[in-house]
Amino acid sequence: MSRNINIGKGISIQVGLSGYSFKVRSGEYEKSSGWLSADQIFTTKEFQTTYDHVELAVFTHKCALVPANFHSPELSESMLSDVVEVSEGDRVDFIDIPHYGAVLIYSNTIGETLSKVISQTVSRTDGDRAIPLPEQYFMLRELPSLEDYNKILASYMDGYLYLTVAQGGTLLLCNSFEAQDFTTAEYFIFMVLKKLQLNPEMSTIYFRTPLTQEQEMSLYRYFRSVEQL
Repeated sequence: MSRNINIGKGISIQVGLSGYSFKVRSGEYEKSSGWLSADQIFTTKEFQTTYDHVELAVFTHKCALVPANFHSPELSESMLSDVVEVSEGDRVDFIDIPHYGAVLIYSNTIGETLSKVISQTVSRTDGDRAIPLPEQYFMLRELPSLEDYNKILASYMDGYLYLTVAQGGTLLLCNSFEAQDFTTAEYFIFMVLKKLQLNPEMSTIYFRTPLTQEQEMSLYRYFRSVEQL
């Protein structure tokens, strides 16, 4: 959930192949669940109440960010298939990212069943259901609110690193990398920062996904600070 949303009670949920996590915020109150297995959905008491705001992020690497002036809705599937494998039956959607003048094309087929169940389970006070959107959408939305000049925001789940990087108001990178372990994810982070000529020792890295103590301490060896949103 964006830190700009501070009115009422809200829940932000992240969904992957291996389960889900959530954060509940209401005024000064905040609760984070950590990563939970899919079989706990119907016993999660936080899913049995209503919220003013519900956000549902799906970990899918089937995403492509393109300049808005290059995008045509009828070409969305073709444009996505240029950068990732799109299987027969994959539903391809897109959403505007106006503050970067871009469009995010995506398929939520990965993890779609679990996200649909959660969407139908967690209710908003106005009766509407949350629309599952890619994790990268929420990362791109969150990125401008980071106070640092070098804005580095990452998520790691189900063998994929999701990484967005900006400098000031300029988006430098939005991509995902297959990384079967966290050491490999760190390799891609440092490779990107080296290519973009950003110094980790002068930068803070933010994560939207939970980090183990070991992962956090490993990052602290290279970055000025490590923050979990």
